[in-house]
Amino acid sequence: MNADEYQAEAAETMQFNKDHEKALSIVMLGLNGEVGGLSTEYKKKIRDGDSYAIFREKIMEELGDIIWYLTSIATIEKIPLSEILEYNLKKTKERWIDLHSEGQLNLGGEFFDDGFEETEQFPREFVAEFNEGVDNNGKECVEIFINGQKFGDPIRDNHYEDDYYRYHDLFHFSYVTVLGWSPTARALMHKKRRSNDLINEIEDGGRAIVIDEAISALVFEHARNHNFYDGIQTIDEQLLHTIRQLTRHLEVKKATPKQWEQAILTGFVVWRKMRKEKTGRVVCNLHEKTMFFEELS
Repeated sequence: MNADEYQAEAAETMQFNKDHEKALSIVMLGLNGEVGGLSTEYKKKIRDGDSYAIFREKIMEELGDIIWYLTSIATIEKIPLSEILEYNLKKTKERWIDLHSEGQLNLGGEFFDDGFEETEQFPREFVAEFNEGVDNNGKECVEIFINGQKFGDPIRDNHYEDDYYRYHDLFHFSYVTVLGWSPTARALMHKKRRSNDLINEIEDGGRAIVIDEAISALVFEHARNHNFYDGIQTIDEQLLHTIRQLTRHLEVKKATPKQWEQAILTGFVVWRKMRKEKTGRVVCNLHEKTMFFEELS
């Protein structure tokens, strides 16, 4: 039996009109009760151990009832159960599947700027050098050079406390390295795609740059509350969801939550080393999706 066949037969067993205004309330309350029943069975298993011989049978019963109520919700909302299952499986794979076995972004090419002249492409390999110094106001700042060329202006923390946000361009570099995306880095590398007016305005323009910077700041504040992701392998679903909402009209919407997670964690590995050393060199390879720290000799 496939999912839609089950849904059709389950609908025939409804003891109420599925089009009634209270139908959804009935099945929602029923679902809540069945979930409670499942918890009760698990409690008995914990209490009685192997002596609770009918545990498997009771679990099958409770899960079956839960599936019936879930299917009824889909029926009331006129959504094919198969469509829900396919959507969920796609979402789950995008979040948890091994990137190394599944490859990278499905863009029709490897990078978002494929097809543009080299002058409008991110360098596929680059070295970012961070030099700590003091500006004219006596404030600690960092200067960055990409392949020997100056990258933007000297950066300070812009914070009451010394929190090392002045190294945050590392996050933009990790987005470039793993996702092939960062309007901020593209602008400061002078790699905007000016040959295409629409791409230049929407993907490389001011609004996209603001979103890029917002993501960097948002993730940094989240990381601050989680030991700057030291020893952490997974990032909260809600944060990844927010990032995808912010970028849903941009080319990087094709990046999966798993790829965003990889980009974020990659950046913080290097950021933590830079925070410790204060200066250093960062080697980025877009083909390999790798980014690592080197001490300056």
